[in-house]
Amino acid sequence: MRIAIGSDEKTSLTHYIIEEIAKRGHEVVTFGALKEQPKEVDWPLVSAQLAQAVSEGKADEGILFCWTGTGACIAANKIPNVRAALCADAETAKGARTWNHANVLVLSLRLISKPVAREILEAWFSTPYSEDDWNLQQIERIKEIESTNKRAC
Repeated sequence: MRIAIGSDEKTSLTHYIIEEIAKRGHEVVTFGALKEQPKEVDWPLVSAQLAQAVSEGKADEGILFCWTGTGACIAANKIPNVRAALCADAETAKGARTWNHANVLVLSLRLISKPVAREILEAWFSTPYSEDDWNLQQIERIKEIESTNKRAC
């Protein structure tokens, strides 16, 4: 898979996640402060750029960081076809994948340790989207809400 990873700052956690994703055999595409020569590092813009790449299929999924994770999650969810989830533990990551079909994982730079990040990644990549009729209906409802409230970014 091609995984987009973006942040408004480089930290030991962002470096660790990039290494972990590569170890898992995924191609990494960086955004924001994680690029070799970043042009933009403001979290709303980095988040939107990464989410746009996921929405357009230029990346299969994304991982975003900001200090709390909240702002990056809000900004990413403004992009159609993106379901960003702020996860602080593995169980939340499982739920986001199962019930919400989340395609962008958002992590707090302030809160997440490397061992917890490893657990979250394991849960994220090992949990498939739910295929039951009720859950698929909920995802369709999200898509309907999104299509009736489109705004240009």
